[in-house]
Amino acid sequence: MSLNVIDLIKGQLGPALVSQAATQYGESESGISKAISGLLPAVVGGMANNANQPALLDAITGSQSTGLLGNLLGGSSNNSLVSSVLSAIFGDKINGLINAVSGYSGVSNSTSGSLLNMVAGAALGSLGKYAADHNLDRNSLSGLLSDQKGIVSSLLPAGLSLASLGLGNWGGTPDLATEKVKVTSYDEPKVEVNRGGNTHVNVDRKDDNEAGSIWKWLLPLLLLALAAWFLWKQCNKPAEQTTATTDSTAVVTDSVSAMVPTDSAMVTTNKVDEDIDLNGVALKGYRGGMEDSMISFLKSGGYTNAADDAVLKDTWYTFDKVNFKMGSSTELESGSQVQLDNLVAILKAYPDAKIKVGGYTDKVGDEANNVKLSTARANYIKSALEKAGVGAQVIGAEGYGSKFATVAATASDAERAIDRKMAVRFAK
Repeated sequence: MSLNVIDLIKGQLGPALVSQAATQYGESESGISKAISGLLPAVVGGMANNANQPALLDAITGSQSTGLLGNLLGGSSNNSLVSSVLSAIFGDKINGLINAVSGYSGVSNSTSGSLLNMVAGAALGSLGKYAADHNLDRNSLSGLLSDQKGIVSSLLPAGLSLASLGLGNWGGTPDLATEKVKVTSYDEPKVEVNRGGNTHVNVDRKDDNEAGSIWKWLLPLLLLALAAWFLWKQCNKPAEQTTATTDSTAVVTDSVSAMVPTDSAMVTTNKVDEDIDLNGVALKGYRGGMEDSMISFLKSGGYTNAADDAVLKDTWYTFDKVNFKMGSSTELESGSQVQLDNLVAILKAYPDAKIKVGGYTDKVGDEANNVKLSTARANYIKSALEKAGVGAQVIGAEGYGSKFATVAATASDAERAIDRKMAVRFAK
């Protein structure tokens, strides 16, 4: 398969949007993340199931003119295009899907329904943009969607199945979580093995001797069936346990704190936007977050009194909202620009202050590629600040790859998210 559509859409559903959704709906970020992780494969599977429907293809190509990607959180609600697509691909299964995801993630039914609209909007917008950028005609777009069939079950998070979402065997392949394998050989006894490992044997007995002879071939058959079940379990572990990714940003995360990239300091955020005072000017940011911490340090005279760079080099301030789209070093997620603008305002308010930009990745993937990607992203932030008129105050940018990562590569995406970040520190 040339393109995983789910990965394409994930770039629009990163940590910044998760944080905004949590604030707007009054839910936890972990709950929002879990709900999205269940809804996204279901929406893509529904589109793949209807890949040849003209109405769906028209909706995807027409999404470019609606500006969906520019306002996913607000623009997807009560959007007639989104509503019509969801109705077309799910029909009367919508309420069951919403209820199942609500129960799985812990968010309310109302929030689950709103997130379904948001995920569908992200899917329509991302596919519409991809189709436009690559000049895909109807047939090519239909083929792209059809290629996604069969991946839904494997990409659903642990704890969810097609059956639990009320979708049964829908989605291009049987729901392996509930499927039974039956072995029948003409008039020979039937053996039914379910996926839980319980075995029921129906034997038409004629006499005790015949029954005894049956077990001579039945026992090996049972052993083979159990071996097949074990192999199936190994091949169908959740995607996050079996698939490694070298990308260093933009994953849906339930992390509620930001860790600086050294062992010497940590900046913890409450993830609630407040007015942060910058010498009489209010900046929107998190109490205890990057802006608040940097301004407090500057107001305290900490920068002015620092004798040299050695005093400053161990304290980094991690961006709370600046995230790059998956695999990109030149495209930021929606919501990232506001924090870059805040940083520009801080530097302009303290023109003598100088900073350095750092980029960081988790431990997954080739380290040389991690360093290359983190360096490119750090330089992108530096260039953005230069264009905003504070370039003279940015004295360097460096990518550290996974040098300061603290979470094992075998951990889940959500656990490794704390190592994927952009940060700045004061410098002399």
